[in-house]
Amino acid sequence: MDEIPLGTLYLALLVLIVLSGFFSSSETGLMALNRYRLRHRANEGHRGARLAQTLLHKPDRLIGMILLGNNLVNILAASIATVIAIRTFGASGIWISTLVMTIVILIFAEVAPKTLAALHPERVAFPASYVLTALLRVFFPIVVLVNGLANSLLKPFGVRNKAEVIERLNREELRTLVQEGGQLPSVHQRMLVNILDLEHAVVDDVMVPRGEIVGIDLADDWEEILQQLSATVYTRLPVFRESIDHVEGFVHVRTIIAKLSRGTLDYEDLLKSVRKPYFIPEDTPLTHQLLEFQRRERRMALVVDEYGDIQGLVTLDDILEEIVGQYTTEGRDTLRLVRQLDDGNFLVDGAASVRTLNRVTDWKLPQDEAHTLSGLLIEQLEALPEDKTSIRIGDHIMTIVDIKDNMIRKVLVKPNRAAT
Repeated sequence: MDEIPLGTLYLALLVLIVLSGFFSSSETGLMALNRYRLRHRANEGHRGARLAQTLLHKPDRLIGMILLGNNLVNILAASIATVIAIRTFGASGIWISTLVMTIVILIFAEVAPKTLAALHPERVAFPASYVLTALLRVFFPIVVLVNGLANSLLKPFGVRNKAEVIERLNREELRTLVQEGGQLPSVHQRMLVNILDLEHAVVDDVMVPRGEIVGIDLADDWEEILQQLSATVYTRLPVFRESIDHVEGFVHVRTIIAKLSRGTLDYEDLLKSVRKPYFIPEDTPLTHQLLEFQRRERRMALVVDEYGDIQGLVTLDDILEEIVGQYTTEGRDTLRLVRQLDDGNFLVDGAASVRTLNRVTDWKLPQDEAHTLSGLLIEQLEALPEDKTSIRIGDHIMTIVDIKDNMIRKVLVKPNRAAT
């Protein structure tokens, strides 16, 4: 190299440092890519995204190609720098070139390019994928040989080299991804999270309790039945005799509304409009029941326990409200069970669902012990309390202010101010 001018050596050294920075930034940029955004861009037809996705499909080959190029240019750059230093400073130039090249490579070929690639991975990775794809084709035999040796060292440790294993997300990881997706409106984020949480709930969590079921009792006077049908706010009603245990089925008000409005509806017409009842177990997951409602073309079902006794009633709207929030007339009635006072405390009806309270107020009340606030308080106190009894549940102080017919009617809740 003594015959090569110093200017040419400096130019070659500069080119090698740039190439080193290219390989370093390419590695960081490709590894920092959001795999799901990358897949989306590739599906849209972005050429660079498709090439990057292909490269990442075999990460061992990609890393082998980058390291091969990076080490090659770094070693060559160090050799040229040593020649320049010896020709300039003599024998002491070896130490000078080592020190200078360490600083230059570290700053201009490692830290700066990798920082840029980490901050703007797509700007770096997509153009680099064109060059790396071409280089991989040229040096494919060498890369395969190096990867084969490397993978043979990793195989005893059970390490696999397929990117698909890394890209799979479980439910909790997907939940976190949705919650932190800044591009989604908060309403959409909440709905997606509710869908993911739906599998953890069963129909027993959202059903209308047996004591609150509103239906048509065929044992009542006909005039009372007509008045109830005319004044009801529900579109579907269970039909039974004397008690819900003797249920006949469900009636859709739409099927009888014409005759009801003309005053020609009779007892036989009502019985002909009754559809057979539909029973479901109380531990049925909401996700499964939602699909069952769709498959059977039903919107209402009676919930039974392991002995076949009716425990409550669940509708399609009850499940959908777990996803989108309360939107029906029944939902607005539920919201009236919780009233915020001027002092910031809440006056809550004892019949309010614990699950609904948690969703509406963002409280963290335990849901495993009871379905209603009244049942939760009784479980916590282990006895039927007297008026003005107070208890702390979590961060909330609850004071029972009204008891009637052995049921807690009203509860004053003082929530955690910091949490609120």
